[in-house]
Amino acid sequence: MNKTRRSWQRVDGVLLLNKPSGMTSNSALQSARRQFSAAKAGHTGTLDPLASGLLPLCFGEATKFSADLLEADKTYEAELLFGVTTDTGDAEGVVLQQRPIEFGRCDLEAALTRFRGRISQVPPMYSALKRNGTPLYQLARQGIEVERKAREVTIDELRLLDFSGNACRLHVSCSKGTYIRTLAEDIGNALTCGAHLTALRRVAIGPLSISDAVTLDQLSLLSEDDRASWLLAPDTLLQSLPDVHLDDEAALRFSHGNPVNIAGNIKVAQGKCRVYGATRLLGLGEADGLGGVKPRRLVCA
Repeated sequence: MNKTRRSWQRVDGVLLLNKPSGMTSNSALQSARRQFSAAKAGHTGTLDPLASGLLPLCFGEATKFSADLLEADKTYEAELLFGVTTDTGDAEGVVLQQRPIEFGRCDLEAALTRFRGRISQVPPMYSALKRNGTPLYQLARQGIEVERKAREVTIDELRLLDFSGNACRLHVSCSKGTYIRTLAEDIGNALTCGAHLTALRRVAIGPLSISDAVTLDQLSLLSEDDRASWLLAPDTLLQSLPDVHLDDEAALRFSHGNPVNIAGNIKVAQGKCRVYGATRLLGLGEADGLGGVKPRRLVCA
């Protein structure tokens, strides 16, 4: 039986996917890619298989900006189970210890105050961080534990949504690099009973919200045109950056990889910016604070 060969095509845009729990980020990416027959695809940072929620996917020219979203703050809803610790810090791990629960809601609320603002975290062994080129989770699976340096992260919001005596649900807004599994463990340790993460849902990344996301099942039921309507413009990932609009001559220079001078018509602070011509996004620029902008990443027409 001959199989029909898939015809991959150029697709440019951003898809806000609502990833289900139990699926790897790469599997979700490849499934969405097949539905769009997109020749080129990537994501903006992974979610653990246990986690669900917002996973922005990039197709075509949008992949050039995927790394820029990694810097954005994240918002989660997390479920914790108290009294039980695991080797991974979440429900997928092996139980290490069980301890009695001897605290109430007021004690939990008081403990949460310690984890708001700038805090220090030791990254978990079950993480993608590397030691001498080897991911820590691979070492952990071999029973090897190595020393990890603590690093500072920021918890902008930590709010108790529900508490049932041995479990709770939290709303967490945090900076990049924050490990929610580690936060769960640290909260459990502060209450002297231990805890682990039983569910995690990402509901926002910067200005992007889960309310605007679509599931793989929903996409599969749509026509090609309706499916395409879920694609957002490539500059969706750059909306937090200031924008620069060039005249035709400057746009041509910029699109050919040359720096341009914008001091005469617009002021842009030093740093990254979105650069547009008359009708389209030209790419990502770097302003020098003195009126000049040089190309960092260019978009093909």
